[in-house]
Amino acid sequence: MFNKILIANRGEVAVRIIRACKEMGIKTVAVYSEADRDSLHTKLADESICIGPAKSTESYLNISSLISAIEVADAEAVHPGYGFLAESAEFAEVCENCGIKFIGPSSATMRLMGNKVEAKRTAEKYRVPVLPWSLKAVSDEDEAVEIAKKIGYPLLIKASSGGGGKGMKLVHTQASLLTAFHLARTEAKSAFNDPDVFLEHFCERPRHIEIQIMADEHGNVVHLGERECSIQRRHQKILEEAPSSFVTDKLRRQMGDASVKLAKSIGYASVGTVEYLVDSNKKFYFMEMNTRIQVEHPVTEMITGIDIVKEQIKVAAGERLSYKQKHINFTGHSIECRINAEDPYTYAPSPGKITDMNVPGGPGVRLDSAVFCNYTVPPHYDSMLGKLIVHADTRQDAIIRMKRALDEFHIAGVKTNVQLHMEIMKDHDFIAGDIAIDFLERFSTKKPII
Repeated sequence: MFNKILIANRGEVAVRIIRACKEMGIKTVAVYSEADRDSLHTKLADESICIGPAKSTESYLNISSLISAIEVADAEAVHPGYGFLAESAEFAEVCENCGIKFIGPSSATMRLMGNKVEAKRTAEKYRVPVLPWSLKAVSDEDEAVEIAKKIGYPLLIKASSGGGGKGMKLVHTQASLLTAFHLARTEAKSAFNDPDVFLEHFCERPRHIEIQIMADEHGNVVHLGERECSIQRRHQKILEEAPSSFVTDKLRRQMGDASVKLAKSIGYASVGTVEYLVDSNKKFYFMEMNTRIQVEHPVTEMITGIDIVKEQIKVAAGERLSYKQKHINFTGHSIECRINAEDPYTYAPSPGKITDMNVPGGPGVRLDSAVFCNYTVPPHYDSMLGKLIVHADTRQDAIIRMKRALDEFHIAGVKTNVQLHMEIMKDHDFIAGDIAIDFLERFSTKKPII
């Protein structure tokens, strides 16, 4: 096992990893930008090193600074968390070349699954269902027109690299195709330094369902069931739950088996998530694979009792998985609400100083966060303050518990989306489980947020 791990991240995920390491007897090194000098993760880690100014490209995304920090701290391994360099094959490869263990899959695997075109080709190769698509990246507008005719409208133009909705355009007619095509390529180039896009048939009102997998370096792979991630704004998740009220035991087995098969076929070794779109007929289609820990991993931990971060560290150290598929059981229901410092109407970030704060507690309530009273939320990074997670025997009980927890949650000094989550918990469609990726759009037209 590792003696010391450097955490190449910030905020709540850095705190989450530090907590896991402390329980495993592993020393931790926090890195921070000048804007994060007084952040919680710097206080909880055994050591902390400043790696640059507030701008992420000069600190958390600066590979040279991170490698220098690892060497100065004499750390054996680096945990990238999520975001920043967590899916950077370049960073993983530099670590490999420097003899530093990257806690995640190999750089080769990350390159294969990090590019959505290659990932879809790989999924098809191993007979994982995919939606009709262009079969390659498309750069010529005449070719785009011809491919669109074959795929059929509506369709999505999607960036080959990256995610988060950047470089993604929905097209309903041929008349709007070329404008959207050029806009998507421009956005993709700006966001990911890669203008490549591909075309994919648009699945009407699908659910976004993902399967959590764990794999070791000895060829063992298991899945931990599914997460319902359909409630999103601007293609970014804000609420997740496990299990999905829509997924049957049969569908869970099918999606789980497909995900395990895909991971084994590419020699995957770490934790990861295979993401799918699922239509109203319960047909599922591969979307992408996230080669890292996910923001929403706690809901899976709550229903399985498995510490996914600890398992990730163990398999990175060469250990075999602690679990076989037959050992994995699902108990109760869990919901996670992402609490963001943002305007609940416009989603605009709301940085500033937290002047007062009361956090919820009690049975079945978990808060993963790195903020505290008098903490200043910086404007430079993601607006998420933390994740409020509940667990209960049934979905109905979990909704009731989440309402109680949200009612206790008080943050002053910055705007938050706590009330938005409360209104979702009260929504009849949500309570009935009638949700899809357009839920929030339909929800916002029904009534204003109070």
